[in-house]
Amino acid sequence: MPSSDLHTILVVEDDDIVRMLMVDVLEELEFKVIEADGWDPAIAALAGDQAIDLLVTDVGLGDAKERTGLDLAQQAMILRPGIPVLIASGYGNTLTLPDGAKLLSKPFSIDTLRDTVQDSLASIRTTSV
Repeated sequence: MPSSDLHTILVVEDDDIVRMLMVDVLEELEFKVIEADGWDPAIAALAGDQAIDLLVTDVGLGDAKERTGLDLAQQAMILRPGIPVLIASGYGNTLTLPDGAKLLSKPFSIDTLRDTVQDSLASIRTTSV
């Protein structure tokens, strides 16, 4: 049962197939999705004036400048204070996440993606009320 309330999610993933699957699932759940395949398009979206309610980023961005999803999360929190961040990773608990970011462990199911996204968006509503 979708409960997106027209939230916009920025999905950053350098693997085209994984990004496409995530976008398809989120759009089916009636979220508006902005896609980025790496650092530069993600920063451009975050620096723009379009509403973004949640950042979902892979930890490994395949960026030649060796910037990671962890770096992106930190930059997102500077550009958009209070933005919730989900970092998708297969590295599990070995990562040190930026304050406020949550881990989305790979591989994840559609149900896990949905529940984690909805939980992250619910935290916005409870902290802004």
